[in-house]
Amino acid sequence: AVTNAGARFMVSPGAPEYLLLAAKEQDVPLLPGVATASEMMNAYHHGYRHLKFFPAAAAGGPGYLKSVGGPLASLKFCPTGGVSLANAREYLALENVLCVGGSWVAPADLMAAGDWDGIAGLARDAAALK
Repeated sequence: AVTNAGARFMVSPGAPEYLLLAAKEQDVPLLPGVATASEMMNAYHHGYRHLKFFPAAAAGGPGYLKSVGGPLASLKFCPTGGVSLANAREYLALENVLCVGGSWVAPADLMAAGDWDGIAGLARDAAALK
């Protein structure tokens, strides 16, 4: 079980049928990744209401999420992939967006340099988004 590894939740870039079924056997929640209305509807069919929208920018960005908000109103999203400090507010302004994710908070160059103060500053900027 993933709990043996200390997991409290799981996140996936996609939502193949086998993953949705296997995740139900775990004691931790899954945030499955979706990019299309069909994938969203399939995840809904399996009981998922909170989804990762990935790759957000390439899949249509805030405009796409706004469009699916009417017909798929019971779904909430965490967009990732192309989300940045510059565009995060546009996503967060949508009713069907719970949160955003982005590697801008801990970029590879700062990680490699061990610049924890720099990363902490970026995390503070992200936490201040509304």
